[in-house]
Formats: sequence, C-alpha cells, structure tokens
Amino acid sequence: MAAAESSRSAAFIRKNTVPLSPPLVPEIRLHLAEESLPIWLKTEEELQQHNIDPPYWAFAWAGGQALARYVLDNPTLVRGKRVLDLGSGSGLVAIAACRAGAASALAADVDQLASVAAEVNAALNSVTLTTTANDMLVTGAGKFDVVLVGDLFYEAQLAKKVLTFIEVNVSAGVIVLVGDPRRSYFPLDRFEKLTEYTVPVTRQLEDAEIKRTAIWRYKPG
Repeated sequence: MAAAESSRSAAFIRKNTVPLSPPLVPEIRLHLAEESLPIWLKTEEELQQHNIDPPYWAFAWAGGQALARYVLDNPTLVRGKRVLDLGSGSGLVAIAACRAGAASALAADVDQLASVAAEVNAALNSVTLTTTANDMLVTGAGKFDVVLVGDLFYEAQLAKKVLTFIEVNVSAGVIVLVGDPRRSYFPLDRFEKLTEYTVPVTRQLEDAEIKRTAIWRYKPG
C-alpha cells in the first residue's frame, strides 16, 4: 500500500472507530467500531473503493479475544520468540504477543486495511509489530516459533487451507494454538482443548451475547 493511501486509511480508521478495550482483554485498547452496519458502508464510500473486504478488523472477535487473553496469562508461550498472528484483523493477538515479550510479532491479514488497523492499534498500545497483506496460506509461514490463529474456521475453503497450514507448521516443530468458539467449519476432532473462556460479544455480529470460546492445540493424526 502506497504511503498516501496508508495515511488516508489510518485517518479513516481513527475517524470511524473509538478506542475501546475488548471485554476479555482490558489491558489492550483497539480502534473498534461501535456499530457494524455504518462502518461496513463507510469503508466503501469514504475510501472510494468497491468490493473490498468486510471490515473484520473493526471488531474484537471471540477467538481473538480468547487467544490474546491466553497469551497474556501465559507469557512464556511467546517470550523471546518469533510469533505469527494469522488472520490478524485488528492486530489484537499480535499486540498481546508483544506485550507478553515476544521477540517479534507479524500481524498477517490479506486485507490491506487490516494491516493499517494493526499498525494504528500497535501505536495506541505503544508496541512495535510488523504487518503483511501477503496470503501466508499460499506463501508459507516463514521462520516462526509460534503461530496463533484466531477465528479462521468460518468458511469451508478457508478452513481447509488453514488446517493444512497448521499441519505443515506443527510437523516442522512450530507451536500452533487456535482460538475458536467452534465455528461451523472448525474440525473439532483434530484438536484438543487447553482451556475455555466466556467471551462477551455483540448480537450485531454473533448469535448470542456470550460465546464459549476455547484455546485449541492440534492433535497429530
């Protein structure tokens, strides 16, 4: 993304969101949308772009909140390690990894606006991370010690790609943890539950006000 476009996107994010703390992770503040529909419409209107990705980055999803909470409560998981936050959205999990002492954290999301949001949110929390809009499911993970996957099992084809990505990384000795509230395409039989959280969410985005959300570890078959 060109510097001028990135600056315009950052200004859009600050204008149309409010700095808030996700309910499960009060230590961290994010630029979040207070309502879903307005931010959805304004993204295309104000940035004068069409057919762009939905603004998933503007919300703290249940899987990301649970994963960020787990990282902050178990800092030795990431301390001194190279961390990938796959499908990072707002950058919440990458920011949590930075706060927990990660040597580096890469917030990866194919939505370029999400990359800008992650940078804006990192500055809000006084941490330093890197971002990429490259599709890591295609290009490969690179050299990471820990891969954190929040809420990516909501669509069938994506879920298959994510599972393959996880399998490859686990086989290479990478620690992979998933935060997921048992989305429709989450392969429950391939994972074991480490812990579970009660995550407050909004009915505008979810089918309930509370999502039971677990941290999962892949079980090699």
